[in-house]
Amino acid sequence: MRRSTRTTLVIAAVVVLVIVLLVLLRQKAPPEVARLLPESDALIYLDLKPIRAATHYDRTQTPHDPAYQRFIDSTGFEFERDLDEAAFALQHMPDPLGPNGSTAFTEVFSGHFEGKRLAAYLKSISSEQETYEGHTIYVIPSEGRSVRVAILSYDMVAASNTPTPEQIHSILDRYRTAALPFSGSSLLSDTYSRIPAFSLAWAVTRVGPRIWKNGGPKVFGVRIPISTETTLIGSVRWLGSAKLRVDELAPNQAAAEASTATVSTFLVLAKGAADNLPGFATNPDLKDLVNSMQVQQTGSEATLTATLPAGLLKSVLNTPNRLGGSAMGTAPKK
Repeated sequence: MRRSTRTTLVIAAVVVLVIVLLVLLRQKAPPEVARLLPESDALIYLDLKPIRAATHYDRTQTPHDPAYQRFIDSTGFEFERDLDEAAFALQHMPDPLGPNGSTAFTEVFSGHFEGKRLAAYLKSISSEQETYEGHTIYVIPSEGRSVRVAILSYDMVAASNTPTPEQIHSILDRYRTAALPFSGSSLLSDTYSRIPAFSLAWAVTRVGPRIWKNGGPKVFGVRIPISTETTLIGSVRWLGSAKLRVDELAPNQAAAEASTATVSTFLVLAKGAADNLPGFATNPDLKDLVNSMQVQQTGSEATLTATLPAGLLKSVLNTPNRLGGSAMGTAPKK
């Protein structure tokens, strides 16, 4: 065999091995819509295809808000029917009373879009347009903020209502290397391995002083003590029914014991008074949810588990029937 032929074969073999390695790494990597998100205080991911197949929430007819209906008519895109995946990055604003509110959102959506119709709609409601990395960014006024929207590809759209364009630029920078199995933001890379496999939805956050104040959040008047430097990981898997799991990775065993004891007390009270709590008497799904909750603690970790009734899951997913502050659906009022 001639040297040139051997060299060609070696190069081809190396290329094949690299491609195989990238494919294997991508299979274990977080979903692309989540990997594209910028640095943030919290992340939320939804895989709506299996949820839609299990609950058929897209078949329930609900009245649409007029702005949402105009969005559907203009773009041909209906969230309940056409959205497959969504990932959200939440960033807490330093001044919760400022013009940007307490939280800013950056989002990546994957689904079935009609690119030309969507681009025409975004252009019609934008106040200006920018170009970055070969993509058009539509700047849309919405409730005192500027929402920036970019069409990444035929099946992916990004949006952000942060005060500066840094976050949408970050998404476009990451999108250039989307073929590589990079791990995404530091929060995602640090926590993704702890998310149960085949989760249909998950959320992660690091607890800090800006997130929980005065000792932690309240649930039905009961304060749940969550220490700073705690990581919370919530997930939903389908195991014949929707199984909810929330893991608290506390900084030490004492912190995990404190939150576990408080949650256990709350569950005892809630289960005993379920018939008298607001909404429980008229919503058996909510009662079933509380009755299924269990909490346990091992070392510096505490875990709450529950079964989400199908009716409750369907009712939660049977929105949006209005656009509200949705970045893609921001529309001028008529």
